[in-house]
Amino acid sequence: MSETFERQKKKDVCSTRNIDSIWQDFWLLLMVLWKRALTMTTPLIEPHVPLRPANTITKVPSEKILRAGKILRNAILSRAPHMIRDRKYHLKTYRQCCVGTELVDWMMQQTPCVHSRTQAVGMWQVLLEDGVLNHVDQEHHFQDKYLFYRFLDDEHEDAPLPTEEEKKECDEELQDTMLLLSQMGPDAHMRMILRKPPGQRTVDDLEIIYEELLHIKALSHLSTTVKRELAGVLIFESHAKGGTVLFNQGEEGTSWYIILKGSVNVVIYGKGVVCTLHEGDDFGKLALVNDAPRAASIVLREDNCHFLRVDKEDFNRILRDVEANTVRLKEHDQDVLVLEKVPAGNRASNQGNSQPQQKYTVMSGTPEKILEHFLETIRLEATLNEATDSVLNDFIMMHCVFMPNTQLCPALVAHYHAQPSQGTEQEKMDYALNNKRRVVRLVLQWAAMYGDLLQEDDVSMAFLEEFYVSVSDDARMIAALKEQLPELEKIVKQISEDAKAPQKKHKVLLQQFNTGDERAQKRQPIRGSDEVLFKVYCMDHTYTTIRVPVAASVKEVISAVADKLGSGEGLIIVKMSSGGEKVVLKPNDVSVFTTLTINGRLFACPREQFDSLTPLPEQEGPTVGTVGTFELMSSKDLAYQMTIYDWELFNCVHELELIYHTFGRHNFKKTTANLDLFLRRFNEIQFWVVTEICLCSQLSKRVQLLKKFIKIAAHCKEYKNLNSFFAIVMGLSNVAVSRLALTWEKLPSKFKKFYAEFESLMDPSRNHRAYRLTVAKLEPPLIPFMPLLIKDMTFTHEGNKTFIDNLVNFEKMRMIANTARTVRYYRSQPFNPDAAQANKNHQDVRSYVRQLNVIDNQRTLSQMSHRLEPRRP
Repeated sequence: MSETFERQKKKDVCSTRNIDSIWQDFWLLLMVLWKRALTMTTPLIEPHVPLRPANTITKVPSEKILRAGKILRNAILSRAPHMIRDRKYHLKTYRQCCVGTELVDWMMQQTPCVHSRTQAVGMWQVLLEDGVLNHVDQEHHFQDKYLFYRFLDDEHEDAPLPTEEEKKECDEELQDTMLLLSQMGPDAHMRMILRKPPGQRTVDDLEIIYEELLHIKALSHLSTTVKRELAGVLIFESHAKGGTVLFNQGEEGTSWYIILKGSVNVVIYGKGVVCTLHEGDDFGKLALVNDAPRAASIVLREDNCHFLRVDKEDFNRILRDVEANTVRLKEHDQDVLVLEKVPAGNRASNQGNSQPQQKYTVMSGTPEKILEHFLETIRLEATLNEATDSVLNDFIMMHCVFMPNTQLCPALVAHYHAQPSQGTEQEKMDYALNNKRRVVRLVLQWAAMYGDLLQEDDVSMAFLEEFYVSVSDDARMIAALKEQLPELEKIVKQISEDAKAPQKKHKVLLQQFNTGDERAQKRQPIRGSDEVLFKVYCMDHTYTTIRVPVAASVKEVISAVADKLGSGEGLIIVKMSSGGEKVVLKPNDVSVFTTLTINGRLFACPREQFDSLTPLPEQEGPTVGTVGTFELMSSKDLAYQMTIYDWELFNCVHELELIYHTFGRHNFKKTTANLDLFLRRFNEIQFWVVTEICLCSQLSKRVQLLKKFIKIAAHCKEYKNLNSFFAIVMGLSNVAVSRLALTWEKLPSKFKKFYAEFESLMDPSRNHRAYRLTVAKLEPPLIPFMPLLIKDMTFTHEGNKTFIDNLVNFEKMRMIANTARTVRYYRSQPFNPDAAQANKNHQDVRSYVRQLNVIDNQRTLSQMSHRLEPRRP
C-alpha cells in the first residue's frame, strides 16, 4: 500500500514538474515573441485604414498632457463641481461625465487667451488625442455639442476629489495649462479634421486644410485647384514607434505620403539608408505616376510620426480631373497658352446668370498670349478698384519677371491700335472700341501700382506720354474713352510733374546708410536714381568718398573709385563684416550699399591684396552700454517710438522690391534699398538687445535689462509691431544671452512666463504655424515679421520653375504675387498712434531708438558673455 502511495506521489510530482516545465517554456516563448514584436518593423496601424477621430493617437499620454488634464479636472471640481456628475440619456446612466458644450463654455470663462469656441474645441481635443479625456462610448472626437466626455481619473469607481493642496496647485498652474493647450490646440484641431472621413468634412474644414497645404514644401509647385482637391481626400496617418516599415521596396505603390511630423529613412536593398526625409518632404509619388513597384523601403526614423496620405485612386482621379479641366491653345503645334477651368465662386452663383458659373485661369503661356488673355477678360463694367479686377494684379505685379517694360509698352501700343480683320463694320467698330477701353484700364492699373518707379524708366515715361496723346485724340471722337481720360490724365501728369520736380530729381544720401538718419521729419522712399556719398576703404584703412546712384552696379562703383584713386586696374570691391568675413562682389551686383551688414564696410583693392584686408577698429562697435540712458525711459515710450520708426521704414518699401529681392535685383538693375534697410533694422534691434546685456557687468542690472526688454517686446506686440517684437525675442534667445544662467535665475517667474509665451510664438515647426495663426487674427495696420515673408517668397521661387516647356509658369507668378500683396493689406489702414504718447522726453526717446549703436560680431558677443558668467565646471 505504502509502495503504491509512494509511486503515485512520485507520479504526481513528475506531472507537476512537467506542467511547471510546460508553463515555463510557454512563458519563455511568449517573452521571445514579445521581444521580437518590439523589434520587428511592422506597421502598428493597418495601412489604408484611417484613424477614427474618437481614437487616441498616442498609446501612453505624455506627462505634460496628463498633468494638464489633472489641473483642468481639479479646477472644474473646485469652481464648478456640478459639471462632473452622473447623467442619464436614453434610459442609460453615464457615470461622472461632462457635457461638451459646458466644457467649452467653462474654458472660455477661465482665460482671455481663448478667443473662440473653435479654439476651445481644439484645446479639449488635445486631451482627447492623448486619452486624458474620452467620449463615454469612444464614438466621437471632441465636439461643441450635447455629448458626454469623461476625464481619465473618473474612469475609476473611487476617483479621488482634489485635496486643498491640489486646489492651490491648480490655481497656480491653471493659466500656464491654458497657454500650453492654446498652443497645441490648432494642430489637434487640424488632426481632428484630417481624421474625419473625407465625406464628413465641412466647407470650413476644407478651407482649414487648404490653408495648411499652402505652407507644405512638397506641395508648393501644385496649382490652387489641385491643393483644393487634395484638401478633400487627404487622410491622416500616424505611427507610434520608430522602426516601423511604412512600405517595402518592390511592393505595389498604393499611396503618396507627405511628412507632417517626424522623419523617415529611405532604404534600398544592398545600399542601406540612402537619405533621410523630414517634415514637409514627400515620398511614394513616383510609383503612382509610373504605376511601378516601390523603388525603396520607408522606415520611421523616430517615434510618433504623422503623415498626410493620398491614396492611389484619389491621386489618379485628381490627375484626370486636372487634365479634363485644362484647355491648351496651340500655334504651329506648340502650346502657347494653358488655361484651367475653375469654379467662378459664390459671387457668380449669387447673381443668377449675370456671370458665368466657371472661369478660366492662366496656368502658363507665352508673355504675349498671357497679356492678350488678360486684355480679353477685363470686365469694363467693373470699377477700377473693384475686387474682380484683382485678376490683373498678378500680371501687373509680376510682368517684370517675364515681360519687361521694353516688351510690354510696345505690345500695349500695338493692342491699342489693333483692328479686327473679320466681321461687319459695326462689329469691327465695337471690337476696336472695347479693345481700346481694356488697354486703357490695364494701363491705369499698371501706372497706379508702379507709381514713382516709372520715373526711373525712360521707356515707360515715353510710352505714357505717347499713350496719353493717342487716347486724347481718340476721345474727341469716341465718347466712351472720354470717361477714362481724366483718370489717365491725372496719373500721367502726376508722374511727369514729380519726375521734373527739382527736389525729387536726385536726393543725396549721406555716408553709411544709418537707418536713423535724421535728415527729414518723415522718411521718404529711396529711389534708384538717388545718389549716395559713400566711403570706400583701402587696405591701409584710408578711404575715398564716392558719389554714385544708389542702384549703381559694382562696375560703376569700381569706375568711381578708380577716378578718385587715379588708377583702377585690377580693382575688386569687397564687403567686409565686423567679424572679418570677406565677400568679393560681382561686377553686375547692384545696390551694394544697402546690402551691407550693420557694421559692414566696402573695401577696394587689387585682387592680390584681398587676403591682407582687415576690419576697421570702428567696426567692432561700442565698448560701453547705454543702460544708463534708456533705463530712465519708459518701456512703453521706447516701444511706441520704435513702432513709429519701423512703420516709416515699412511704408517706404514698394511691393515690387519684394519681387526684385526674390528673383535677384541684378536681373532688373533695380534697387531694393528700402527693403534692405527694413530688413537691416530687424538685425539692428536683435543685436541691440544682445549688445546691451553683454556690455552690462552688474548682475542686478542685467536682470533689470531682461525685464526691460521683455516689457518692450510686450508693448511692441500690443502695437502690432511684430517685426520688432520678434527681433527682441530673438535677441533674448541669442546664445550669448540665453546661456547667462545666473541672470535668468534671478528673473521673476512672472517675466519668465511672459518670455515663454513669446518664445512659443517663434516656434518654427509646421512652417511657423503659431505666428501665422496669431497674424491671422490681427487687423491692419500691422508690421509683419518681414524675414518670414521673404522666406515664403523665396520658398515659392526656389520650389517652382519660372518657365516650363518654354512657357511662363504663371501659377508660380500668382503664388508670389499673393504673398507680396499681404504687404498691401497690412498697410491698408493708416497707423494712428496715440497722441498721448508725445510726452516731454519723447524727442530723446525718438533719437535714441533711431541711432542704435551695436556689436554685430557673434564671436565677440559670445566671448563677452563668457567673461560675464564663465562656464560652470
